[in-house]
Amino acid sequence: MTVRRLAPDVVQPAAFAFSKTNDNWADGQIAKYPKGREASAVIPLLWKAQEQAGGWLPQKAIEAVGRKLGMPYMRVFEIATFYTMFNLALAGEHFIQVCGTVPCHLKGAREIIKVCEDVIGPQSTVTADGKFSWLEVECLGACCNAPMVQINYDYYEDLTPENFTRLLDDLRAGKKVKTGPQVDRSCSEPLGGGETLKDKALYDGSAVGRGDWQKRIAADREAAKKAAEAAEAAKAAAAALGTAGGAPAPTPASVASVSAPAVATAAPAPAWPAASAKRQPSSSTQDTPAAGGLSLKGLSTSKAADKSKDGIRTKVASVKATKTAAPAATEIPAPTDAPTLLAKPRGGKGDDLKLIWGVGPKLEKLLNRRGVWHFDQIAAWTDKELAWIDTKMEGFKGRAVRDQWVEQSKKLATGWRPDSAVGDKPGKK
Repeated sequence: MTVRRLAPDVVQPAAFAFSKTNDNWADGQIAKYPKGREASAVIPLLWKAQEQAGGWLPQKAIEAVGRKLGMPYMRVFEIATFYTMFNLALAGEHFIQVCGTVPCHLKGAREIIKVCEDVIGPQSTVTADGKFSWLEVECLGACCNAPMVQINYDYYEDLTPENFTRLLDDLRAGKKVKTGPQVDRSCSEPLGGGETLKDKALYDGSAVGRGDWQKRIAADREAAKKAAEAAEAAKAAAAALGTAGGAPAPTPASVASVSAPAVATAAPAPAWPAASAKRQPSSSTQDTPAAGGLSLKGLSTSKAADKSKDGIRTKVASVKATKTAAPAATEIPAPTDAPTLLAKPRGGKGDDLKLIWGVGPKLEKLLNRRGVWHFDQIAAWTDKELAWIDTKMEGFKGRAVRDQWVEQSKKLATGWRPDSAVGDKPGKK
């Protein structure tokens, strides 16, 4: 392994301190790590120190990083001397790293190194004008564009002794230079151009059937939008029929959009929550009531309401309850049954709802979106409020009852905490 040592004392500066801008940047990097782990920021801070020092790491810069992170100097020296990304000697304004591994070697890297030796001098030598220094390094990962070099942060590929010499002359003169391939090729395509995907039909959608694909997609999206609007209107009309005591039939205005030519199948009947008095069943197969007949209060006898305008006719058919009929769904909880909800947590920070057994990160986020942030909110839920919140728990219906959220939250609201980070599994009622 190559021995890496600090530069001689004669070139070492007497002091080093981060600029105000870089010091603020360093604080931001340190803040990414938890207390007691500030040393994890050592590599980015050394990199920034090298950048400020002009492309190399003086001893005082390494010590400054150690003080900033509260690390012993020797620990920081070990890191700086191990990683070759840190230059321990003076570097030129344009620091050239020449790849000398097998692919580049076979494609002419030795000739590129010869140019460096002729124009700059031996490795780690800085030219008299301070413009250049160079170093041979291991693979830089651009093998298909070999030979190549990295100059500061940029790659220069497909080099020959002629175009590399010209590149160095332009850099010394301060001219703008082209990064990447130095021959007529795009990125790492084959020389002379690509040999694949020459048929546009392989990737250009406009060449694949059904005419103008952009217009077709726009039309499909518009049709889907109208279908969604019609379905929403039908759902709203159906919900209006579920008012306790028997509501009058919806007016033509409330279902106007349904009279338009159908663009989608009829909306399904709304999913009704389980009765608040009986609470939700614990069986996962019964979390969502089965689809079936709809029993509406006040409509046990035949009633029909006819409204006619602009060709719209709405009927409310008789609903008969029999022993063989599907179990009747209960009323949709009114908005007044909603529990106390918060737009944001009190004090800017909510409780860790994952301490409730059965509530994971996804459920916690769903509860937060619904306005539930604290244990005492859940602990105060009544049966009606519990039934209301259950209608808002898409994909998790029945969980609040099954896992006894209210009972768990009453304990958690007192300050008690379970031994497990996922809460204590409640016992069966």
